[in-house]
Amino acid sequence: MIEINRQRLLERFLRYVRVGTSADPDSQCYPSTESQRALGRLLADELVAMSAVDVRQDEHALVYATVPSTNGAGKSGAGNTPTVALVAHMDTSPEAPGDPVRPQVVENYAGGDIPLANGDRIRVDACPALKDLVGATLITTDGTTLLGGDDKAGVAIIMELAETLLENPHLAHGDVKVVMTCDEEIGRGTDKIDLESLDAAVAYTVDGGGAGVIDVETFSADAATVRVIGDNIHPSIAKGRMVNAVRAAADFVAALPRTSDSPETTEGREGFLHPYSISGGVGEATVKLLLRSFEVSGLEHYAEVIRNAAAEVESAVPGVKFEIVIDRQYRNLRDGLSKLPESVTLAEQAFQNLGTPCVKEIIRGGTDGSALTEKGLPTPNLSSGQHNIHSVREFACLDQMVTATEHLVELLSLWSNQRT
Repeated sequence: MIEINRQRLLERFLRYVRVGTSADPDSQCYPSTESQRALGRLLADELVAMSAVDVRQDEHALVYATVPSTNGAGKSGAGNTPTVALVAHMDTSPEAPGDPVRPQVVENYAGGDIPLANGDRIRVDACPALKDLVGATLITTDGTTLLGGDDKAGVAIIMELAETLLENPHLAHGDVKVVMTCDEEIGRGTDKIDLESLDAAVAYTVDGGGAGVIDVETFSADAATVRVIGDNIHPSIAKGRMVNAVRAAADFVAALPRTSDSPETTEGREGFLHPYSISGGVGEATVKLLLRSFEVSGLEHYAEVIRNAAAEVESAVPGVKFEIVIDRQYRNLRDGLSKLPESVTLAEQAFQNLGTPCVKEIIRGGTDGSALTEKGLPTPNLSSGQHNIHSVREFACLDQMVTATEHLVELLSLWSNQRT
């Protein structure tokens, strides 16, 4: 088994997380923040320096590169080794501060809570995964920002894999396509990917938690925007005339399920309806909601719940009007993966060959792989050592990142024995 350069992988990861790349859901640009383009330039320069081919950063800031096959051409020739694409996203969540990132490295983690520079701590009782990481090298935030392990752990793993393959031409693999996307965290990660030019037979997103995990299902997802229209007038003359959209919006949210079907009350395969933003004033207010279910029928049910709640408030508050828009986001990748079962079975076999335990899991969320699979490119999600994502107590495990890189080397070797 090839030895992965741990120190180089660590330094790579630290370099990437220090570039703050929070996505901006309110931006109409792509990418939504120019910092993502800046990180992409850095990655493209590094890919050129390691002698990857066809390196480019396109007009949308996405980064592409190829590690050429060591045992035959890619997908285009009959009977050739399939081309495998490896995908990670450069943006980080806008749900917590993302800059400036000041990572701290915890060597040989001794167990127990991890103190952070701002006086907070990563508590074992809130993150039981720490119990299995004693002796590992962990990278944490300082407690004031995200770390960015989601998904710069995946970015670093793929970049280290590319350099490892290029340094070791004896390793068997077909063409490997490197793809770094933008704005995954705000649902736009695959909007600009050119699948035709990518020409891959299978892809893997490296964007999962922990180690030894193959994600084979995601939520199906829709988003709802509820516009509440009132009637504003000066409060001194408001009696019988004002229609307060803020109060109506609050009544609408209160009418939604609270003790069930919410993120706070569900787990496993249970879906949820999640109001996450209220804005506006007396004359008009907007409520934004996430609809999540492993089945499309669940999304349809939640859309009806929203409509019923709006109708209830309209009946109770004379003069208020509701406008509801449901936007389709992504769908469960389960069905698409069934069209290429090797996308999962070979990933399992690679773990077995390494003697590493693995599990197939579901994601209570989505990845770029959800959309790619729906577009016809089967794309399971693989773990990358992320923990406590979207939190200022986020951390990553270097040992698990090394394992993920080793797994990709073995997985690509197995794909090199397949034929299109």
